[in-house]
Parts: sequence; structure tokens; C-alpha cells
Amino acid sequence: MPTKIIVKSNGSIKVEGDFELFDQNGGKFDLNGRTRISLCRCGQSKDMPFCDKTHRDCNFHSEIVARVLPKLPD
Repeated sequence: MPTKIIVKSNGSIKVEGDFELFDQNGGKFDLNGRTRISLCRCGQSKDMPFCDKTHRDCNFHSEIVARVLPKLPD
């Protein structure tokens, strides 16, 4: 199943499908077979980088609407 990433308004980044997750040093997270995770955007989770729904308590707001990105320079 291809990877699908959903950036939720006022919430997390949901990742579904066939994916791997690494830290900045190349260490691979052991997801124990999960094909769906939610990543924190508010920066307040006690289980970083995963969402623990703290965004609800810290009043995090970020409206997300899909758009066309500018073309990359040649």
C-alpha cells in the first residue's frame, strides 16, 4: 500500500501505508508492524515524535488547506 500523509488542521500528521521512520542520525524506529501513526505538530507531546493528543490541551491552532507549490528552480 503506498504511503499517504494527511496533515490535519489543529492536529497531527497522520502517516498511513508502507513507510519507515528514522531519526536525524539514521536510527530506525521499530514500529512493531504499524501501518498507521500520528506525528506531533504542536511540539508538546510527551511521546515525541508521536502525537499523544496534547494539542487539544495546549490550544494548538494551524489550519491546513492543500495548495500548489511554486515550481522548483531549474
